[in-house]
Amino acid sequence: MAVSYKPQLNYTDFKDLTEQIHFHSAEGKIWLGEQRMLLMNLTSLAAFRREIVNGMGIERAKGFFLRLGYLSGLKDAELARKLRPHCSELDIFLAGPQLHSLKGMVKVVPLEIDLDQETGDFYGRLEWIDSWEVEICKTELGQMKEPACWVLLGYACAYTSSFMGREIIYREISCRGCGDETCMIEGKPAEEWPDAEEFSRYFKADPMIEELYDLQEQLNSLRSTLQRQQGQYYGIGQSASYNKVCKMIDKAAQGKVSVLLLGETGVGKEVIAKSVHLRSERSDGPFIAVNCAAIPPDLIEAELFGVEKGAYTGANQSREGRFERADGGTIFLDEVIELTPRAQATLLRVLQESELERVGDNRTRKVNVRVIAATNESLEQAVEDGKFRADLFYRLNVFPVHIPPLRDRQEDLPLLASHFLEKFHAQYNKRTLGLSDKALELCMQYRWPGNIRELENVIERGVILTDNNETISQDALFVSPPQISPDSVEHIDDDGNMRSGKPGGCGGSWSDQVIEQGISLDQVEETLMKQAMEQANQNVSKAARLLGLTRPALAYRLKKSGILSEN
Repeated sequence: MAVSYKPQLNYTDFKDLTEQIHFHSAEGKIWLGEQRMLLMNLTSLAAFRREIVNGMGIERAKGFFLRLGYLSGLKDAELARKLRPHCSELDIFLAGPQLHSLKGMVKVVPLEIDLDQETGDFYGRLEWIDSWEVEICKTELGQMKEPACWVLLGYACAYTSSFMGREIIYREISCRGCGDETCMIEGKPAEEWPDAEEFSRYFKADPMIEELYDLQEQLNSLRSTLQRQQGQYYGIGQSASYNKVCKMIDKAAQGKVSVLLLGETGVGKEVIAKSVHLRSERSDGPFIAVNCAAIPPDLIEAELFGVEKGAYTGANQSREGRFERADGGTIFLDEVIELTPRAQATLLRVLQESELERVGDNRTRKVNVRVIAATNESLEQAVEDGKFRADLFYRLNVFPVHIPPLRDRQEDLPLLASHFLEKFHAQYNKRTLGLSDKALELCMQYRWPGNIRELENVIERGVILTDNNETISQDALFVSPPQISPDSVEHIDDDGNMRSGKPGGCGGSWSDQVIEQGISLDQVEETLMKQAMEQANQNVSKAARLLGLTRPALAYRLKKSGILSEN
């Protein structure tokens, strides 16, 4: 449905946007919805812009700042859709200019807006007053030869393109930065601009930057090849605790010593086991991973050490076990604590003598296998309880390595999240904008009882629930997002003043705010009824359900207050 901007609309009413701003002073963070924001000195930005212009030249600097604004516009378009899902197309669209004003970037005055999301038709003409980029030109760069509001322009193009679902291009038809009386922009579909292709190139990555990225990729590829040639493979991590584990593996990998990997479930013990194998002289041999807990106790010996035909009912043919298949390489025994007593005895013999006998056979077979075991339980306690052989424990515990849980290596979490995002983007053939700042903040504070495995599952859920070109929110990651309350939160009230209290209210609660501002009970009731009627599109029955009242009870109150007669 086509809609047009009308001057009588209450354009300055954007309380729903100001309510999204919260200051967490104790943590040094500012939030707009799930986006982390910054308050920066304009003179610092001015100096930065001057340096970019002088270092890169006007054209490259223009592209750089257009792309900077473009990314911001994409984020705000997503926020507008989430905050105003039941509003008209025009009200949702106006959130962009309102957010631009709210952030102190520029005062936006819509002059003419015609849009129709069904057909994709769009035309917009808006005035910019007190642009921060014009102010920078006056103080740092002087009068420009061409329009100078690059960041603002990139924002407008991205916001409207995302909103309309097609490429919309704005151009500055006048700019105070180059001597005009006003800053004015005009926007319409790309195909209606004769120079659209030439302008769109600004939104593509800079060729110089692309060349640097290509060189970096080549360097990374060479490093990766060299590392694989040396057998080095440690998964993902750069924290001190994880690097310590990698250094220990370096020392253990070259020999045949048995390695015992300890740590909570989901910390990546199999990845470390592969690291040991690939770093060792056995890297050309097989790597066999066995989950001892997944094999029935009566079959564990046959699976590990092989079976001869006729050894038991159902053994119709002879077959080799996992140890024989791992000959010349490495076998990884996960959940080794689940081995039966007989299997423990046989494993001890393999470790001591490097030989085994298949189930139902009396012939000894030599095997050359390195054993890496893992468990998330205490083997010492199992020995004390009589569930695990002490002599086997001593043979396995020659080189124990404790892998830290994810909560103790938080520096690695963004790297792991990025890795899993790339993995699931490819798997589900989609491309999100990654985690929102709020979602990443929540991930950094969450305790992760399931460690890396849990993180992988959470990221997969987020990718599945998030549409293309949308940011993964905290609600998409967790079914019930963990409640992590900051110590101190401030927000902006209706008068533009900062107030202390929890998000969504002043002071200790909303009731404190009501009493503090001297609002009467009748005013509270009238405000709630008006809000409910607005959300219910003036449907009394639906509004009554929102307020937990019967329809007659609400209708009586509406008539008494005069709201029903007004509508």
